[in-house]
Amino acid sequence: MTVLWRPSHQRVRATKLADFLSSHGLYSSEHDLDYASAHRWSIEEPEAFWRSLWRYTGVIGEAGEAVVAETGDMPSARFFPEARLNFAENLLRRRGDDDAIIAESESGEIRRLSWDQLHADTAAFASFLRACGLAPGDRVAAILPNVPETVVAMLGSASVGAVFSSVSPDFGADGIVDRFGPIAPRVLVVCDSYDHGGKQYDVRARMADVLKRLPGVEQVVVVSASGYGNPELALRWDDMLAAQRGADHNFVQLPFDHPLYIVFSSGTTGLPKCIVHRAGGVLLQHLKEHQLHCDIHAGDRICYYTTCGWMMWNWLVSGLASAATLCLYDGSPLSPDGLRLFEVSERHDLSFLGLSAKLLDSLRKSGLRPADCCDLASLRTIASTGSPLSAEGFRYVYDAVHTNVQLASISGGTDLLACFVAGNPAGPVRAGEIAVPALGMAVAVFGDDGEPVTEEAGELVCERAFPSQPLGFWDDPDGSRYRSAYFEQFPGAWCHGDLVIETRHGGYIVLGRSDAVLNPGGVRIGTAEIYRQVETFDEVQECVAVGQSWDGDTRVVLFVVLRASQHLTDELEQQICQRLRERASPRHVPAVIAAVPDIPRTRSGKITEIAVRETIHGRPVRNVQALENPEALEHFRNRADLLS
Repeated sequence: MTVLWRPSHQRVRATKLADFLSSHGLYSSEHDLDYASAHRWSIEEPEAFWRSLWRYTGVIGEAGEAVVAETGDMPSARFFPEARLNFAENLLRRRGDDDAIIAESESGEIRRLSWDQLHADTAAFASFLRACGLAPGDRVAAILPNVPETVVAMLGSASVGAVFSSVSPDFGADGIVDRFGPIAPRVLVVCDSYDHGGKQYDVRARMADVLKRLPGVEQVVVVSASGYGNPELALRWDDMLAAQRGADHNFVQLPFDHPLYIVFSSGTTGLPKCIVHRAGGVLLQHLKEHQLHCDIHAGDRICYYTTCGWMMWNWLVSGLASAATLCLYDGSPLSPDGLRLFEVSERHDLSFLGLSAKLLDSLRKSGLRPADCCDLASLRTIASTGSPLSAEGFRYVYDAVHTNVQLASISGGTDLLACFVAGNPAGPVRAGEIAVPALGMAVAVFGDDGEPVTEEAGELVCERAFPSQPLGFWDDPDGSRYRSAYFEQFPGAWCHGDLVIETRHGGYIVLGRSDAVLNPGGVRIGTAEIYRQVETFDEVQECVAVGQSWDGDTRVVLFVVLRASQHLTDELEQQICQRLRERASPRHVPAVIAAVPDIPRTRSGKITEIAVRETIHGRPVRNVQALENPEALEHFRNRADLLS
């Protein structure tokens, strides 16, 4: 893979990764930083690595003597079994008048919360929860946009040991109830409206419907984005804070494994899994990834474009633990012209900006060049996740966004609320390649026989326990569903469900989800391999490829969304097939190419191949509430004539 960027020696020396490793004799400014050796140390000496990370990042709490309690059974391994800490206390370690949160809305309104104000608001919400009788382990749920109140609600919940869960307000009532129904929250924080794409959406009726279907909710608080609130529905957020103003902070000290978050799988193959995450594991993993892999320093300003229904929101807010300022953006990133997030970056001097790969690809195809109209000199790191970032996407960043920035393509998931593979601020960036396995993560690629493979497609696995393994799934008392989800295919190792290639450089290329892998003639093909080639055509906006059962085998069917005024001509079909044959393989060439106006995607923006596959086979798509645009499925039903 082509090297697109390499940090200077001076820049490497200034990274927190170099600082951390130098104290262990693993880096000297006189030599290049040997990441492979550092990673090997973090895996072979987990006790030394994780304790050093605890100390280096200044975790507030009592660590205890033991670091790893391994039983020989990966799901039951425990980290820091004697530790006591409070997640919120670690995120609120800074005080003063400097900005803790800068929030910008699509309309251009900017709100700021100082560290002192964030402390005060969090203490007030925690006091409110205690007045409601909440105890450690009780659930607090939020249906909110990406606004400061969502952060305060999470921090207040964590302060008293409550378990926090959130979704974005664009979810339908069924989708919300599917997620919150099983976990039975006692307190619910909702909005009455939200803005997106130049429109304001009134969700009061939807919230009322949700409340009728969540009988365990005892108290509702409304964050009134529009100013009118709904007194019949609940207590207003501002009134709640005013009544509790001046409350003292009382951070409850809890075990490392105390539940912090319940997050949800996308639910495209059935009801969403309710995944329970432990406070200490999330804290340590995010501190590691922010500081050592994304080079976030105290005082940095960081933004990740996300909703509160995607795990990247949880990842972003942990930036407070590194004493960084959060920049929250709520609204469409493409309104009005696609440059909004880069304007936010310029306006607030961001050092870190996170985007989805699909958004970057959309910007690339639109021909936008943020570098020509925005001053992005403050940016040190641009991160990308959500789906594989193509080599063209990598090149676009260095050509049209920023020439001297670490492009950190990262990949992990809701399942671990962290990354298996990540960026390396002290190493090169190669087109289309995730740089390194994350420190402390024993990542490998297994073939079907369970043996490691290099430079060929296989399953992404993790061979040793890590701190942010879920506590389990909600309502899975014997752990059987949890074990079946991750440990059944390769006993003794976590199988993540991603098809990847480990390169000769020690990096990774993610080909797509292995449960959506195409298998024509028994040859496994990742969908990203097809998308990478097809989306190089100017005529193609985006595409989705699925496998269709056909004549005792599987054939590849490709659906394309074309740009305005473009048509799927015989010539374009031939060009697509020729490029796939020459640059991928004959196996990648689709048997059928059809044009559709839209493709279904999850609410975090991921194309859902499984929903398309089930539709073209005439099978029901389970839990369409997980889709942002379920109406798009009709386009595939209506094209059944092309598939027969």
